[in-house]
Amino acid sequence: MNKTERKTKREDELLRLDEVRELIELVSEKGFSEFELVRGSFRMRLSRGQQVLDTPLGADQSQEPGAAATETGAVNAGASAAQPAPRQEAVHLVTSPIVGTFYDSPAPTAEPFVKVGDTIAVGQTLCVIEAMKLMNEIQSDASGTLATILVENGKPVEYGQPLFGIKK
Repeated sequence: MNKTERKTKREDELLRLDEVRELIELVSEKGFSEFELVRGSFRMRLSRGQQVLDTPLGADQSQEPGAAATETGAVNAGASAAQPAPRQEAVHLVTSPIVGTFYDSPAPTAEPFVKVGDTIAVGQTLCVIEAMKLMNEIQSDASGTLATILVENGKPVEYGQPLFGIKK
């Protein structure tokens, strides 16, 4: 095999960025807790469901659901020589315990339960999730400062989907 053939074979093993995004969305959509793809010398592993997240606190808060899976997952690309990102402050994720519709306030005209920057206590109500005509209060399981709200008001949420990020 000559040098050109080896290079072409190696390129065929790699994934384009749009293909990686599609895989992340699929893993998130199907609710997989772990996924691994091996193509020749290329290896990619996605996992989700971790409770601690390393992310910049000033990150865009209007993220798509697939973005959360990206943040909670790990992507390894074999022996690539990418430089590690600088370590950010840990953010605790509060995830949805049920499937339903996310509401940030007790009533449509009421103030939201919490806002970014609020001090959060364990047991404090963060939102309600409507499931089968029942309003379920979701309470914080950690104390700290609310860093991010990962879901828009009135949008559906899945079991295990990250809702809030709390800086400890």
